[in-house]
Amino acid sequence: MSYKLLEHSVDDRGVAFVTLNRPEIHNAFNDELIQEIIKVFIDIETKENIRLVVLSGNGRSFCAGADINWMSSMIAYSMEENVSDSKNLALMFEAINSCSKPVIGKINGHALGGGVGVVAVCDYVITHDKAKFGFTETRLGLIPAVISPYVLNKIGESHARAWFLSGEMFKGDKALQMGLVHEVTSLENFEQRSTEVITSHLQAAPKASGLAKSLIFDVLSLNKKDTREHTCKAIAQQRVSDEGQMGMKALLEKTKPGWVK
Repeated sequence: MSYKLLEHSVDDRGVAFVTLNRPEIHNAFNDELIQEIIKVFIDIETKENIRLVVLSGNGRSFCAGADINWMSSMIAYSMEENVSDSKNLALMFEAINSCSKPVIGKINGHALGGGVGVVAVCDYVITHDKAKFGFTETRLGLIPAVISPYVLNKIGESHARAWFLSGEMFKGDKALQMGLVHEVTSLENFEQRSTEVITSHLQAAPKASGLAKSLIFDVLSLNKKDTREHTCKAIAQQRVSDEGQMGMKALLEKTKPGWVK
C-alpha cells in the first residue's frame, strides 16, 4: 500500500517504520494525513510478521498539530460538521493507541497541540533535549479536547491543569517529569539510543508483548474480583503457550529463545 503524506517500511526484523512526511509544514495534520495514519495502523494490525512500530517525523519537527490551511476551512463548519471532523481525529488516536504491537514514539522534534496527542498514544517515547512540547490549543482559542483522554492517562490531572490552561511550551525534561515521555537524550545521541530502544523491545516475545499491552487495558477496567480471575487465567494460558514453553525452556537451558535473532 502506498502513501502520499507518510513513509512506511518494514525491515527484516519485523520493525515497521511509520514516518510523517510533511516536513515543510512541520508534519501538521490534515484530513488526508489523518486517514493515511488510520489506514497504515489498520494494515499493520493485520501483518503477523510485524513485531513493533516506530513512529517518527521527517524534518525538524515531529508534529505541529493541525495544518493551518486545514483549520481555516473549519471556520465555516457547522456544529455537526465539526463533530464529524473531530470523530475522524479521534479514530486516528485510537488506531495508534489500540495497536496490538508495541509503538515506539521516536520524537525527532517539536510536538504541539494534536502532535502531543500522538506522543501520548505511544507505548514508549524517546526524544532529545532540543525538542519542545505544548498543549497550545488555548492560545488559538481552542481546547485540547480530543487528545485529553490519552494525555490525562499519561500525565494525570495535576500536570494537565498546569499546562492545558496556559498553552505554554515546555522542554523534554519537563515532559519526562510529568510522564509524557520516557527518555530524553542529547540530540547527538538520539539516533543511537533510539536504535538501542528498538533492539531492547525485540528481546520480548512478540505475542507476549502484545498480550502484556492488552493486560494493562484489561486490569485498569476491571474490578478487584474480576481482576484476580482474569490475571490468574492470563498467566496460566501464557505458561502453556508455545512462547511460554519456549521461553521457560530457554531459561532452564541457558539458551536464547527462538524470537531473539
